[in-house]
Amino acid sequence: MAEGLFRASAGEGLTVGSAGVAAAPGSPLSRETAAILKERGIELSGFAARMVDEEILAGASHVFCMTRNHLDMLERMYPEHQDKFHLVCDFAEIRGEVGRDVPDPIERGMDAYRDVAACLDEAIAGIRRFLASQAGAGNS
Repeated sequence: MAEGLFRASAGEGLTVGSAGVAAAPGSPLSRETAAILKERGIELSGFAARMVDEEILAGASHVFCMTRNHLDMLERMYPEHQDKFHLVCDFAEIRGEVGRDVPDPIERGMDAYRDVAACLDEAIAGIRRFLASQAGAGNS
């Protein structure tokens, strides 16, 4: 879901991808995620889950982790990339989500998926501001 939402708001010049620390490689979007994206007019055809690896991290300028546990795992597994890792909710500015995990909506119904999408919307807006400030700092 995060990849689809971020792609839809990223605009030109940003490459967006996703990978998991416990993904089932090749798995399609969940039915609920596809429905949420469809409600918003977002198409993520051809999506297939993949595991994070060295090649993905080496090519990334930033890695946004859904949970503190994911971030901690990546820091242990790939310490050479730890300066790239960020917690998604550190960029959310409402709902008291800063510093918290993005909740996992699996098996909690469509309302839980909608709540996660709203949380991600807020975080993505903050991430976009962060990335713009990073790009501006790089041009100075």
